[in-house]
Amino acid sequence: MSVKKKKLGGSDTKFAYALLAPSILLLVLLIGYPLIYNIVISCQDVPLNPNLPSEFVGAQNFIDVFTDSSFYKSVAVTLGFTVVVTSISTVLGLALSVFLNRSFVGKKLVNSIIILSYVVPAVCLIFTWRYMFNNIYGIINYFVIDVFGFTDKAPLWFDQSVSAFILVSVFAIWKFFPYAYISFNAILQSMDNSLYEAADIDGATSWQKFKAITYPAIKPTLVTVVSLRTIWVFYIYTEVYLLTKQVDVLGVYLYDMAFATHDFGKAAAISIVLFVFIFALIMLIRKKVLRVEED
Repeated sequence: MSVKKKKLGGSDTKFAYALLAPSILLLVLLIGYPLIYNIVISCQDVPLNPNLPSEFVGAQNFIDVFTDSSFYKSVAVTLGFTVVVTSISTVLGLALSVFLNRSFVGKKLVNSIIILSYVVPAVCLIFTWRYMFNNIYGIINYFVIDVFGFTDKAPLWFDQSVSAFILVSVFAIWKFFPYAYISFNAILQSMDNSLYEAADIDGATSWQKFKAITYPAIKPTLVTVVSLRTIWVFYIYTEVYLLTKQVDVLGVYLYDMAFATHDFGKAAAISIVLFVFIFALIMLIRKKVLRVEED
């Protein structure tokens, strides 16, 4: 028995566009206009005084970006930070979701504790970490010096580039891995347990069950989690800037360029370069690295 699809008539199409018009207009105002304006000012020398006219400089801002050694250093730091935080937070969230995908006493409490760092405002967590690692009265230095006696001098955790990078990475992993846990847990909760029971009867190991059953089910979610987390971490600013000034990620570099040196044209050029770069990176992740299969 064949079912014929009803085609939309002219009046139906117009009505559909009319319903979509408010959303399209909102997208144009919130995304389209800032994007176009950003492209315009990337080709200009924008004065700090808004009453003064901007000077058209063409591609000079982009040339300044690609000849700035600080930009490449910031890109390298950001790439390393993004790879570390995205990979570890995703693996940690996936591992916990698989391990806790069973019934046990206190499961709701455990889930609440896991997602706590994700739902608590970032500013509260940031200043808690700053107090913990304070070189004078922080609890970490209390254990390092007074309790265990590892050193006689208080380490300046957030004032040294290496230790600051490690601590900011650990903070970001702890802050963001619950997103991966929630996403994977939702998929695992909806799966049919009979598949795992059949695999147990066949004598499959835990790794074989993960490869044959779990991974195909979570693959689309894995691509989404990795893509979104890459974008969010790549543009991270608040967490890094409030914790330390020693980790010069692109978000901090762009902020300093726009609001410390007031070079708005160069800042706009940097944002366009980053947009193109992150777009290409996400396409690479989706099509080459993870090899998403489309139906």
